[in-house]
Amino acid sequence: MWTDPKKYWEALTAATADRPAPCAVVEAGAWAHNRGELVRRVADARSDAGMTGSLPIRVASKSIRVRGLVESLLRRDGFAGVLAFTLAEANWLADHGVDDVVVGYPTADAAAISRLCADERRASAITLMVDAVEQLDLIDAVLPAARRPELRVALEVDVSYNLPGMRVGVYRSPVRAAQDARELAEKVAARQGFRLVGLMAYEAQLAGVGDVPSGSFIEQARTRAIQVLQSRSRPQVAEIRGEAVAQVREIAELEFVNGGGTGSIESTAQDESVTEIAAGSGLFGPGLFDHYRAFLPAPAAAFALDVVRKPTPDMATLLGGGWIASGPPSSSRLPVLTWPPGLGYVDEEMAGEVQTPLTGAEDLRVGDRVWLRHAKAGELAERVNHLTVVDAESVAVIAELPTYRGEGHAFL
Repeated sequence: MWTDPKKYWEALTAATADRPAPCAVVEAGAWAHNRGELVRRVADARSDAGMTGSLPIRVASKSIRVRGLVESLLRRDGFAGVLAFTLAEANWLADHGVDDVVVGYPTADAAAISRLCADERRASAITLMVDAVEQLDLIDAVLPAARRPELRVALEVDVSYNLPGMRVGVYRSPVRAAQDARELAEKVAARQGFRLVGLMAYEAQLAGVGDVPSGSFIEQARTRAIQVLQSRSRPQVAEIRGEAVAQVREIAELEFVNGGGTGSIESTAQDESVTEIAAGSGLFGPGLFDHYRAFLPAPAAAFALDVVRKPTPDMATLLGGGWIASGPPSSSRLPVLTWPPGLGYVDEEMAGEVQTPLTGAEDLRVGDRVWLRHAKAGELAERVNHLTVVDAESVAVIAELPTYRGEGHAFL
């Protein structure tokens, strides 16, 4: 049904008419479609390459931030384990029964480290990420090895694409070569109180950057340049990751090698060194994913705001709306005006904290609703206490799920 915008968005409006704005929803059919598409893309990519077996998808929880949805995925074939944002989040998920959580970023949270070390069950369920010895020193300063359980750790390897004077990708780990990974692995293996069990290499320049030309001539030229750089980066990512994994496996028996994201599933699934793929954003289908050539997720998550005034006959003003996504300031970080069609932002105000005036709104009246989609996936959940799960086909609310915020947590 999500392929028919008129029926889809009008059904969401009708189903949530008794709920005050802002009203954030997940449409059940679109969610199920996206969930199946992630698994299918992994299987198809491996089949196309003549590879046997599939790879599990580790749920990137920062892209969801709703425990009920995360847990529902872990009960599905094709999904296994969680890639958490912070150690505090990982502790909380482990306390609620998630038995395989990798923390995607190094931690300096002494309270969370103490909590992890206070429970052997937590310590056995959670894997910490490290890319420098100093991070191990910090953990030992909180609680030395003799006074805590052995802690599971994984190494992160940087696989950004580097050219003279140019870097394509994000600044993450200082471990940039196979020899760097081996040297750090040797130090971890020699360190009392730590056990090296995994490796992560996230190709942000492939997984997190849209490649559909749009906008101005300059923006289109930039996107075409990204396409070229991505095509050159793919083999380099596989080479660096493969060499690093081979070197580290000589030091430790790795339980997992994690790579990828929603945007790079096809190439990551064909990398023989990878044992699992991280993904999460594609489940919600946020605005930034409208600009990928390889796939188009259904718009599973959206939020509605009320029209509260009409400053001119062809304009309407929403209450609130400044839900700007993180990242470099640009129009791509604005919420996507989704329904009704034909609406536009006012350049002088754009999406504002207290109000958002819109053009092309001749048919909107005070009390009507406008649907928007957040540019990024999990950040929507930081704005609301719960997500309303709607079945658009039956025009019915089928669940109310608390977000992390709704459960009293802000793991930032």
